[in-house]
Amino acid sequence: MATAVAAHYSGDQRFYSRMAIGISLFIIFGFMQFAVRGFVDYRAAPVWVHLHGMLFVSWLTLFVTQNVLAERGAIALHRRLGWLTVGVAATIVPLTIFTGIMAVNLHRQPPFFSAPFFLALTSVGAVFFGSMVVAAIVLRRQTEWHRRLMLSATVLILEPAFGRTLPMPLLGGEQGEAIACVLQVSILGIAMLHDRSHRGAVHPALWWGAGAVITGHVLVSLLSRFPPMMALTEQIAA
Repeated sequence: MATAVAAHYSGDQRFYSRMAIGISLFIIFGFMQFAVRGFVDYRAAPVWVHLHGMLFVSWLTLFVTQNVLAERGAIALHRRLGWLTVGVAATIVPLTIFTGIMAVNLHRQPPFFSAPFFLALTSVGAVFFGSMVVAAIVLRRQTEWHRRLMLSATVLILEPAFGRTLPMPLLGGEQGEAIACVLQVSILGIAMLHDRSHRGAVHPALWWGAGAVITGHVLVSLLSRFPPMMALTEQIAA
């Protein structure tokens, strides 16, 4: 039985392991180069910002580990670690929203974002990430859905790394976010091309992932202009 389950995870899992490693390294690089270039002093950041960063590093570590375990057929350990992954994701969502609120309250949001846009960006991003993880957990026994939804969830959190590597002050907040959206969808496009080569067709989970990326960016733009959101942001900033 164990051999049959392990075989179910085989095949093209090496591709997903490499995608997990590549995405994780890029996110870490995006934040590190931002600090090295002197754009932020992490030593002066509030404690919740450090906790937020630690949780995201934990997510990336688990994301890579889980893919590698699946590739090696260590399904029992993969499932046990899965519940730790759920706990990390469940903590990331509210803490990300809180961090966004406090950034607006303390006037610490990036200067190229308006306060309503930044509040919408952090909140929508957190909710969409959490929703994608929940969907992946619900469909955890359907491997083809599960690993693609987990990949899509992690692509959703690529946005902050792109925000630190793209010339956002020159592009402007919304234009830069539009480019980040295209880049995120392009990364899922790599997985789609792999699907076409390996399976002959793109799996529906990747279309859902791309749709979530695009919908999230559009929703952020709309919410940032929504009067109740603007009023709420003013109250928080005051």
